[in-house]
Amino acid sequence: MPSGRTHDSITLWSLPIVAGITFGLTQSGNLTLLVSGGFLFAGLMFGPDLDIYSQQYKRWGILRWIWLPYRRGLRHRSLMSHGAIVGTIGRILYLSVWIVLFVSIGIVLSAIVQQFFGAIPNWQNTVQVSMSTVMQQSVSFIQRAPIECLALGIGLELGAMSHSLSDWIGSRIKRWNKRRKR
Repeated sequence: MPSGRTHDSITLWSLPIVAGITFGLTQSGNLTLLVSGGFLFAGLMFGPDLDIYSQQYKRWGILRWIWLPYRRGLRHRSLMSHGAIVGTIGRILYLSVWIVLFVSIGIVLSAIVQQFFGAIPNWQNTVQVSMSTVMQQSVSFIQRAPIECLALGIGLELGAMSHSLSDWIGSRIKRWNKRRKR
């Protein structure tokens, strides 16, 4: 299994290839940026090794604690962490839950503070309207930009696949070398 530094090198050296192929296929700078950005993010911070104490995990800094339940709930190199498509979708859903939680807490606290200072009469109504607006805007964005969302998803999956493929190749080479030495 390659080290974190090796995975980072693979990601960084592969990025121009991913960007070039994406631009060649799409002729779109925006889509190329989304695929490349997703690839880079997945390769450096959002990849399969979030299920262990890894470089990817450490790069989350003060927010790395959000990945503790993920680490404890998944076996390393399981289908749910390293599996093609399944692993990436799982991480997207997991992170989405945390984002919804943080946004919800922010909305509630903001509304309570506004009521405390007399800016609004009832914090519960403000929370209800704000949550509804956030949900509508999120769904509307996905409906307005499905190709862009798909491009980002492809970039995230390519970054994760690059990681998993290098793990698999590294393990095969080690096994082959062990057999050869016997």
